[in-house]
Amino acid sequence: MTDLLDQRLAGSAETWREGAVPPRVPDSLRVDRSLPASERLARWKQRHHERAEHARTVFADSRSPERGLPVARSRKAFVFVGELLRTRRRALAAMIGFNVLAAAAALVVPRMIGDLVDEATAGASLAQTDTVLLVILAVVLANALFTFAAKRAGAVLGYDLLAAAREHVVETVLRLPLGKVEAASSGDLITRITSDVNKMSITVRWSLPYLVTSVTMVVLTVVALLLNSWLLTLPLLLSALMLTLAVRAYLKSAISGYITESATYSTINATMTETVEGARTVEALGLAELRQRRLDDDIEESAQAERYTMSLRNLLFIWLDFAFQVPLVLVVLLGTWGFDAGLVTVGQVTTAAIYLQQLVGPLDRLIQVLDHLQVGVAATTRLLGVAEVPDDRTPGEARPAASDLVGRDLRFAYRADHDVLHGVDVALRPGERLAIVGPSGSGKSTLGRLLAGINRPRTGVVSVGDVDVMDLPLPVLRTEVCLVTQEHHVFVGSLRDNVVLAREGDATDADVTAALDAVDASDWVAKLPEGLDTLLGHGRTELTPAQAQQVALARLVVADPHTLVLDEATSLIDPRTARHLEGSMAALLGDRTVVAIAHRLHTAHDADRIAVVIDGRIAELGSHDDLLAADGEYAHLWRTWRS
Repeated sequence: MTDLLDQRLAGSAETWREGAVPPRVPDSLRVDRSLPASERLARWKQRHHERAEHARTVFADSRSPERGLPVARSRKAFVFVGELLRTRRRALAAMIGFNVLAAAAALVVPRMIGDLVDEATAGASLAQTDTVLLVILAVVLANALFTFAAKRAGAVLGYDLLAAAREHVVETVLRLPLGKVEAASSGDLITRITSDVNKMSITVRWSLPYLVTSVTMVVLTVVALLLNSWLLTLPLLLSALMLTLAVRAYLKSAISGYITESATYSTINATMTETVEGARTVEALGLAELRQRRLDDDIEESAQAERYTMSLRNLLFIWLDFAFQVPLVLVVLLGTWGFDAGLVTVGQVTTAAIYLQQLVGPLDRLIQVLDHLQVGVAATTRLLGVAEVPDDRTPGEARPAASDLVGRDLRFAYRADHDVLHGVDVALRPGERLAIVGPSGSGKSTLGRLLAGINRPRTGVVSVGDVDVMDLPLPVLRTEVCLVTQEHHVFVGSLRDNVVLAREGDATDADVTAALDAVDASDWVAKLPEGLDTLLGHGRTELTPAQAQQVALARLVVADPHTLVLDEATSLIDPRTARHLEGSMAALLGDRTVVAIAHRLHTAHDADRIAVVIDGRIAELGSHDDLLAADGEYAHLWRTWRS
């Protein structure tokens, strides 16, 4: 089964290093799991050329902005960690210093034992032996203290690096263009900020300190072996050769293998997320078996990737066993010959044997660290790849001098050559209330997103006060135009904190109370146990969907932009409450420009103008009475809705 992955890695390893996104294998190239295992294996081998060709095709344009989230080059992961370490030189120096002292103390004992053997052979007295044993005991205690200090310094540095790395990841994710976040696979993004962050944290907290410890111990042990006897150090050359060849062969494929493995986790998460979120559709259309087969295929793909990386590790460990055991045998044989030739003493042979035994542990940990580093590097490249997503806007210096919002010749496509808007023109007068209606899939929400500056139009421009909305910094844009959708989120924190997110610095309790009153939330807020200080979010006071949407609307009131785009903003509230809420907000919104996208046509009835969007075009534009008199698309929608 690993033959297929060998082919895939061979054909695409360089592309992964260049920052590509591992492809999802299409259904047409998957193998039917109902077949016997032997036949499945034969088909895997038979199709590996097709799958490798598919991988090359997908990777060829993987840097296109329309594709998923990229993967950074491995070099950037090391540069990133290096920059973090450069700002923490004192902590790094403390960790290295204590590790050197601990290693030096550990190496003193074998040398003293060797000298003790030679002295005993020469007929040393019992008093002399007792003195040496007391010194050894003191050195062991010193080693324990230095080891404790080294581990503490390593933990402090590791957790400090982890905190900085997590902050960097959060800042990077929050800077992602919203359009790119929504276009990317939910499974890929979730895997990167959960599984990959966890792998990176393990590497930062465990691998880096152990790397310093192991390298320090290995280097000082080799130096101690040379000082003890150059002859008895020769077996290490064979060990070093075996380790070098084994580790080079492992590292050649490990990073690409771990990137592939992480990508399969993203695929599994995406399939599971889609299935859970669409559970009702799956049940209604009887798709359970199909979705289960899809998940089984994804799991088999992931298992194959894990088998590949496990095979790499197992082959490495076989060579490690030889590299660790052969030198000890050679030291005994070489020491026997050297003693007969008068080149070494029994104490030197004893010391060399102990040193070699001591070397096994650090070398083994060093190899394990290298293995964990491959996992960590792969995870870090995926995390840093998020920062390589090109920004969708370049803020300029110009600022709007007026509040009029205008869209000209707006076209937009989620897929190449498939426009969902076709040359839409719309001009909003300050203080006007425009309702956008039309059948599902006609492009209403897309038009709202363009007007709010969420996405850049393929052609045309949306301007506020004659300034392109895509040229405004986001903090400035959100004081001009703000979008509220039917989707909402309640953050862990107090009700006050949830409402003042947009104006955390200067919003007062009076502002919060006024905003909640404006959205008709005062009744249920008065019943909360601690009022505005009531903690909300998971595990705390849970809000109903309608209450959560009112909180989202209250945020909008506090943010106080001059233009609001409401995309089904009251859809989660029952029609009677929604109607009452809209009436309550009418006075508040009276001096603002409002774009209301709605399926409930009573919203359109109250608007100054109504835009009827059909197939990505504005088919009709006018007041409620005018459009009814025209007896066109809006009149048909109105009669259908009323009936």
